[in-house]
Amino acid sequence: MPVLDRFRLDGKVAVVTGASSGLGAAFAVGLAEAGADVVIAARRADRLKGTASQVEALGRRCVAVTADVSLPDDCTRVVAEAVDGLGKVDILVNNAGVGTAVPATRETPDEFRRVIDVNLNGSYWMAQACGRVMKPGSSIVNIGSVLGQTTGALPQAAYASSKAAIIGLTRDLAAQWTGRKGIRVNALAPGFFPSEMTEQYPDGYLDAMMIRVPAGRAGDPEELVAALVFLASDAASYVTGIVLPVDGGMLTT
Repeated sequence: MPVLDRFRLDGKVAVVTGASSGLGAAFAVGLAEAGADVVIAARRADRLKGTASQVEALGRRCVAVTADVSLPDDCTRVVAEAVDGLGKVDILVNNAGVGTAVPATRETPDEFRRVIDVNLNGSYWMAQACGRVMKPGSSIVNIGSVLGQTTGALPQAAYASSKAAIIGLTRDLAAQWTGRKGIRVNALAPGFFPSEMTEQYPDGYLDAMMIRVPAGRAGDPEELVAALVFLASDAASYVTGIVLPVDGGMLTT
């Protein structure tokens, strides 16, 4: 197979959670550009329509499912609708996530649990549901964060904990499933990219953080999408259990 063809996703079906906006929508569109049909899931049904329109404009099929990944039954339903609508699941992108920036002495149990329920538990429930139907050659990509390996100078105990846990989840599922099921499991660790979460940062925060980024700038979503396509595709057929930082070098400082 020519090397560039290894990056193609023609004939594949990808599921992307948190796909109503931001990076999730960019992931869905990028996978469609690479040739995949896409199942998009999120809580906001109205905003899923915009992502679906972008995918379909590329000539790809799209199924939109309203779901909350913190609910195992919703995750099972997403996968069932993917199989019913598009026949199979080859790729899962565990992108759905929430974050808080609350001082540790003031964060409530419900605030902390909500972040863990979506970011960690939701990733597991989705992986579990997809793992039951995926065939050999499939790929799961968990979206972690550099904040799972460093701090961001904001009080983010719940978010950082959830993203650190994604590293352990990724490695364990890769160990369980790569040899036995032929399912590769990897994670991306984005640095600073424009998203709904970064829009909530305090004024001047991102500019101040650039001193920690050797590249000297925030990332472009297309740069993260390219890394996702690599991990999802046959170009990464011998890559499993890794956490790939896409952070402009932040973790080197």
